[in-house]
Amino acid sequence: MAETIVEKLTLLVGPIVEDLHLELVELLYRKEQHGWVIRIIIYAEGGITLEHCQSVSREVSYLLDVEDFIDKKYHLEVTSPGLDRPLTTPRDFERNVGKKIKVTLVDGDEVISVSGTIVKVDGEDIAVRTESEEIEFHCTEVKKAKLTVDFSKSSTSR
Repeated sequence: MAETIVEKLTLLVGPIVEDLHLELVELLYRKEQHGWVIRIIIYAEGGITLEHCQSVSREVSYLLDVEDFIDKKYHLEVTSPGLDRPLTTPRDFERNVGKKIKVTLVDGDEVISVSGTIVKVDGEDIAVRTESEEIEFHCTEVKKAKLTVDFSKSSTSR
């Protein structure tokens, strides 16, 4: 039943997000500790603002009130992907070309950990530049992937 609701939600939410010139990264409908949650994760080049989240929330809330197909009480959350969100789809990698990543790959029985910069995404093939080489892999080989933050390059003034 939850899959049917997610499919309906995606059909309703997708056009709203696109009309606001944003990208729908993920849509979840699930039971959590405080009850049922509809979580809409959106992306925009240059980052997501509070205004983006408020606009999507307002439009989706209105549409959900009109359509009224969810019979349980729920909380609606609109958020950005965040730095600690795992990269799971080719689009996630494509969106982050040029950024540093740590990825764990599974090749048969072998598990390999790679750190570097995403340099290319071609369909489901991904290339990461390490300090010594460029490694290419298929997204089906990815066990875990997350962006890394290099704090040594940030500067502060006092």
